[in-house]
Amino acid sequence: MLMQQTIEALYKLKLSGMAKGIQEQEANHAFREMAFEERLGLIVDRETVDRENRQLASRLKQAKLRHSATIEDIDFRSVRGLDKSLLLNLASCEWIKQHHNLLLTGPTGVGKTFIACGLAHKACREGFTVLYQRMGRMFHEFNVVRGEGRYLRWLKNLAKIEVIIIDDWCLESFSREMCQDIFELLEERYQRKSTIIVSQVPVDSWHAIIGDQTLADAILDRIVHNAHVITMKGESMRKAIGKEKKSVKV
Repeated sequence: MLMQQTIEALYKLKLSGMAKGIQEQEANHAFREMAFEERLGLIVDRETVDRENRQLASRLKQAKLRHSATIEDIDFRSVRGLDKSLLLNLASCEWIKQHHNLLLTGPTGVGKTFIACGLAHKACREGFTVLYQRMGRMFHEFNVVRGEGRYLRWLKNLAKIEVIIIDDWCLESFSREMCQDIFELLEERYQRKSTIIVSQVPVDSWHAIIGDQTLADAILDRIVHNAHVITMKGESMRKAIGKEKKSVKV
């Protein structure tokens, strides 16, 4: 009876990992042969793992990644211009600690967003906060929060996120307001946080698409200056997968 009360108290204290650890030990007679210190250590470890799993789940939920990809899922066999050693180096997340950026460019369907999400997933596992945003959606949010008088607060919140993915970068020309918005965001993050840019458009064409020469210079200076660049190539992975499915005989 006393043990059940202890377990209930642990749940009330939000120490569910410890409570589960005790329940697991109670259900397995092998644990009774262990010393108290060993059993207590295992119970504390159970709580630690439980908390880490909950925190990871929370970070992934907040990240809103487009793909549930991991570094381990990336296919290096396809000829896409991927440098395996560079990607594995990026997977260490040291670039995030140094507040560097990452630029992923290449044609539609080669897996740019998948790789970005895989690296972002690894960042979440390492304890970093992440957010995935499509360019069009981000500008829509800028307009909404501006209209609601929440612009500065929203900008401040975005500036705190350790890794932001901006997908579909430069798919359309920038208005003056869009230029100003993205400049403000990047200025807040420059040399403080990391940004992943995913684009079908080569880096050397970004300046012309952004349009405003002065702001384009300022924006690109804050993106490209300290960035790792991955230029992908090859056939669309979606097409390749489609061909494989068609070739399978039923």
